[in-house]
Amino acid sequence: MLSVENIRVAVAGNTVLRDISFTLPNGETTVLIGRNGAGKTTTLRAIMGLLPLAAGRILVNDRDLDGVATYERPALGLGYAPEDRRMIPSFSVRENLLLPTVALRFPETLKTERLRAVYDLMPELEELQNRSGGTLSGGQGKMVALGRALMVATDVLLLDEPFQGLAPVLAQSYARTLKKVRDQRPDLAVLVTESSPQLLGEVTDRALKIERGEISETTLAEAGH
Repeated sequence: MLSVENIRVAVAGNTVLRDISFTLPNGETTVLIGRNGAGKTTTLRAIMGLLPLAAGRILVNDRDLDGVATYERPALGLGYAPEDRRMIPSFSVRENLLLPTVALRFPETLKTERLRAVYDLMPELEELQNRSGGTLSGGQGKMVALGRALMVATDVLLLDEPFQGLAPVLAQSYARTLKKVRDQRPDLAVLVTESSPQLLGEVTDRALKIERGEISETTLAEAGH
């Protein structure tokens, strides 16, 4: 479980998150809805340690992440797929998927096990595994970013605007994959940020709305208006 407690974050001297709090229980998918610039990406970056906290704390399974470096957080079971995918273009799809496990010095048997699980979940990635990251379409890159996050996400999965820029057919395919993640990884706590959450109806347990750096409970129906 991930807990965010009264965190405040400033970017370039401007307060973006204003004492926000929420929890991600194991086995639940939460969608964080908000307009561009509302603070969705800032929230995920703060959880991953990419932005410092001005106040508050973040806990994973009751462990305070204060003092835990960004590169150490995936070892605690946090998987993160950023909005911009951050592929290494000269690496193959397989190498991009394995990258976090190499950085965390997983044993070879565990690397193979995690990679097999991702391929079973997303067979299209196995078909693409020898392709260069620089030759992928936007939709393919989004799927690789999801697979890479799942390589280390044993407890928490954070997905930033996964549908942004995807054609409707690809967006529906991604939504079906998220449903498979829910079915096959029932203990995973998932947080998805989205501006338009209509495709998440089948996988969402709870919806939160962020506006002007503050969070409130909402529903997908209310958010759609």
